Amino acid sequence: MIPDPASAGTSRPSELNKCSRQDEANSSGVVNNSEDESGNENRHKKGKRRKRTHKEAENVTRKKTKSLSCSVRKDNVCHRKIAHAEAVTLFDVITMGPDAIRMVIDGWAEAYAANRDASLLDLISFFIQCCGCKGVVTAEMCHIKSDSEAMDKMVDELVDDLDEVAGLQYKRFMVFPWILTVTWPTDTDSMEYPLIQPAPYGRWFYSELCDFVSVFVCQCQHSLLFDNYLINTLISLLSELSDSHIRAFRHTCTLAAIKLLSSLIDVAVNLSKAAEKSQKLQQAQRPSRQKAQVEQAQQKLKELQEKRAEIESMMDVLFKTVFLKRYRDVLPEIRSICVEELGLWMRLYGSVFLNDTYLKYMDWMSYDKVPDVRLKCVLGLQHLYGDPVVLPQLTLFTSRFKDRMISMTLDKDNEVALQTMKLLLLISKTHDDVLTADDYKPLFECVYSSQRPLAATAGELLFFRIISTDDPAAKSQHKISQEEDHEQQTFTQLKALLEFHQNAKLHNHVVYLVDSLWDCSGALLKDWPTITSLLLQDPQDPGFTGEEEAVLVEIMLASVRQASEGPVLPGRNGAKKMMSSKEKKVQVDDCTKLTQHFLTVLPRLLAKFSGRWDIVASLMRIPQYFLPDSPEAQNTQLVSRLLEEIRAVLEVHSDAAVLEVASRTFLSLCAEETTWGSMALPVRDSIVQGWVDHLKDLLTDSLMGGIFSTGEKQTGDLLVTLKKVSTFHNCHDLSSWNLFDLLLPLLPVEGSQEGAPPLVLKEVLQCLCYCVFWSLSTSSEILNSRDKAVSQRLQVRLFSEASHRCLSHPDHSVRHQAFLGVCDVLSAHSYQQQIWRPTSLGPLPYTPTPKLQVALLNFVCKNVFVGPEGEHERKACRHSEEDKMEALDTERRTLAAYCKLILHGVLEMSMAADIFSFYVKYQSNFGDIIKETIHRSRLVDKLESAHTLVLSLQQLFVRLKHEQEAGGSLHIQQGVQTFSSIKELARRFALTFGDLVKFRECLVLIHRSGIDFVFRDFEGSTPTYLSYLSILAEFSCKLLKPDKRTVLAYLQKHTSDHVADLREECWQPLLYYRSSLLAEGDDAISHGSLDLKQLGRSMHGTKSLGPQSPTEPHFGKVHRLGPSNKMTRSLEPLVKRPPPQRTLNAEACDDDDDDDDDLDGVEVEL
Repeated sequence: MIPDPASAGTSRPSELNKCSRQDEANSSGVVNNSEDESGNENRHKKGKRRKRTHKEAENVTRKKTKSLSCSVRKDNVCHRKIAHAEAVTLFDVITMGPDAIRMVIDGWAEAYAANRDASLLDLISFFIQCCGCKGVVTAEMCHIKSDSEAMDKMVDELVDDLDEVAGLQYKRFMVFPWILTVTWPTDTDSMEYPLIQPAPYGRWFYSELCDFVSVFVCQCQHSLLFDNYLINTLISLLSELSDSHIRAFRHTCTLAAIKLLSSLIDVAVNLSKAAEKSQKLQQAQRPSRQKAQVEQAQQKLKELQEKRAEIESMMDVLFKTVFLKRYRDVLPEIRSICVEELGLWMRLYGSVFLNDTYLKYMDWMSYDKVPDVRLKCVLGLQHLYGDPVVLPQLTLFTSRFKDRMISMTLDKDNEVALQTMKLLLLISKTHDDVLTADDYKPLFECVYSSQRPLAATAGELLFFRIISTDDPAAKSQHKISQEEDHEQQTFTQLKALLEFHQNAKLHNHVVYLVDSLWDCSGALLKDWPTITSLLLQDPQDPGFTGEEEAVLVEIMLASVRQASEGPVLPGRNGAKKMMSSKEKKVQVDDCTKLTQHFLTVLPRLLAKFSGRWDIVASLMRIPQYFLPDSPEAQNTQLVSRLLEEIRAVLEVHSDAAVLEVASRTFLSLCAEETTWGSMALPVRDSIVQGWVDHLKDLLTDSLMGGIFSTGEKQTGDLLVTLKKVSTFHNCHDLSSWNLFDLLLPLLPVEGSQEGAPPLVLKEVLQCLCYCVFWSLSTSSEILNSRDKAVSQRLQVRLFSEASHRCLSHPDHSVRHQAFLGVCDVLSAHSYQQQIWRPTSLGPLPYTPTPKLQVALLNFVCKNVFVGPEGEHERKACRHSEEDKMEALDTERRTLAAYCKLILHGVLEMSMAADIFSFYVKYQSNFGDIIKETIHRSRLVDKLESAHTLVLSLQQLFVRLKHEQEAGGSLHIQQGVQTFSSIKELARRFALTFGDLVKFRECLVLIHRSGIDFVFRDFEGSTPTYLSYLSILAEFSCKLLKPDKRTVLAYLQKHTSDHVADLREECWQPLLYYRSSLLAEGDDAISHGSLDLKQLGRSMHGTKSLGPQSPTEPHFGKVHRLGPSNKMTRSLEPLVKRPPPQRTLNAEACDDDDDDDDDLDGVEVEL
């Protein structure tokens, strides 16, 4: 809390002595104590301020006021604590609620009439308190009135000051005829003043302050407002404080000044109305009135006009002194207040403010970088354009501001874009000729926006400008029935909608267009009887074209989906996720209507468009939205007719889209809870049985002696039948037809060079995968004995072996399908084992063979992480960006499928070492998948995951060594990376360790494994892989201090008996690594004992990574190295200590003496 200003001022004896001699306020000054927090934000720096003693009279008691019934008594004793009673000020009353404001202002007006200076100082103190300042307000009369130069000089000297000795801060400013001084302690630099307090207090205070200013002006408009003293002083105060560098003063007083101007506009409007009324009354009664009465009326009119002129003068002063300075303020809240009130002024007092002089500010503020300011600008314009009276005055502004408004529909703030679209919709309705066809084009494109409110508003604009226009041909026809008129009107609107969709060519998914138009044209889109009647018209009648019929069916399907599921669409935000009871009732009614209608009409539509697969695919999706509880669902005749039409369509079409839609439709109709499930299930079984029988006949003729041989026609028939069976097997359990044993012979056997065509093999692999999936998903029902469990595992093994053979097929599509199929089956089998209860019989474990594991890894490396040659081939075969994105998506799905095998425990985690090695090289395309795999592998087994990272780095390092031994350019193997890239990979691996305490065991394991890898079979010569220590040093910054000591001891254990001389360049990696272990910070390289330039030459300048031993063994695969179980309890010196005169401490440890006593003796011979 801020101490009382009187007690704060006890450090200044000269002033206290002066204050103690004053018992009452005199003409030289009046004081007022305020009681809220200080709102100083931008104080000048203390170092730049001028220190001086404040000598003006301050803590002076003010006169008592009868109307406010409050008093503040000050004790004149300087060396005792000043005690005073709580004063009920204007600020205290405003916090009591809006009911007390009017009564308090009336009392203040009475007190103002009795004592003008004291009451006016109370009002000034009120605004100071509203700024959050708790201090002392002192007023001194300004006696210099004639000398203007002296006056200007004095005003220039009235600046903010700081008294560091007394701990007080001052702000002095001119409010003629007074000089006000606000004093508050410097230790209360609070950022929070009432206007920015957390809600709801901040919003409440904002409204209360605005109400106070409005009521104050309203109560004073008849007398005090025109006394040439009150309003001038108030304007001077608010103008001065609104220009302060202190945020609290500037923000609060700007709001008060702007609201004061708004209140003055209300007074001016009332005066204008009164003057206009008086003038009309005078003109109407002038012949019958006497001369004295006429002169009296003219005098009254003149007084009203003079008052209005005086008010307009006050408004002009406020506008120039406050608005023109603050509408560009650095604080966005102040700019928002200015632009919001400017729109209100234009609407209330258009005769003054509604012109280009003031409208230009609205244009300028629309470019503000803060969304709230732009939003207030748009909302203000909405009110203006909504008033038809002021529209003629906005013509010039509209023509100039039109381009900016159109561009603001793409604003990054969703609310600004939405309100701008509403503004343009309002302009379009009021001004037909303002926006041209080119202007509407970007606005109509917003119907495909990801924000549903914006898209719905754009849809309303589209419906108003294009769809809902009247047809002149329909108006010319007089004798026409109401039904025909409705059909003709619907046809015209649908024709306009189809024309827009075809001409725009923006989006292929009409479901988003229907969602945008749903709120404004739901009646048109839900008029399914009229739409279907138009589709069922005679082809000879002039209607829709073939392309328009396809789009219209899609629109009808989208409207059915919208009525059944609601406005929630993928990729579109802003829709209501919870529906009200009324909306739910409407949804049920719509579902009932569409079920009742389409059960009758849909068979006729399928029969008419049976030859067009695109229309049929859309029509067959409609039954998925039927309401099972509909009364029409009991009509077996309608359901049977619909099922027969779907059967007829499946006999004609074999397109993937038609088959998939039909499969899902049967899945919806065959549900157990539906009333038509008993009728749909036999039809589905009959269809599948016919396909299986036909498939058996084809296979009998094709497979002669285990060799596939058939003609082209039979192969096409077989492929079509396989597509149908595979598509239905995806949604339906067809295990009763034993398709696995039927189709398995089609796959190539080991050693066979001939087989089925690639397209047939791809469909067979897909169908067999579905067979295994259904077997695993229904394990709880079918696994009631061990024999069945063994049979299921045999099925998984047979599929895995067959897929393994297909991985070497010459066709890429077959290899890719085999890889995805075996990965999905093995992942599903592992998942079923994990969720199965141990007490019950479940799937038996199956482990893929080592050959299959290697084949899967090779497939990923060859098809995902392709080298320069493969990259060249891929670029040659891709002709468009879509092909590149599709190929990249295929590669990502391939990599993700393999990573699932690692995380589900199907493959050993060490099989991911080759995948991790590409983390940096393919960061842009697959970095997120590899990083997620690393994190999830730690959740499975963090130590095994650390082993895998070590294995990945060691494999890359060994490959680089072998490549260098082979001569660099000869026999370059795939996956060989440079030393710098391996080191960067190690650094990226180290960054994945976030919680050092949690993964300290992993980090120690990485270092111990690296040390074992370098010094394995080390007897005396330079280790072959010594340069690997430079890579290992990238993990040193992640070690904790105790772990660094442990690793250093483990390093000394391997090197103390063999290292004789470290002066040779080949031992620099060891010094580099040891230096990283002795470093305290994260930077393990910046140490004076290490010659970085020499180290760089040893690592990067030479061809080899170190001196090569002629008897170096050849490494094929680097095996995982486990940590040693022996731990050194005492730190041994790295080398034997030479005589003292030839030794120098090479590494100085910066740790505490208590922690690092054992490291103080580590010395190196130079």
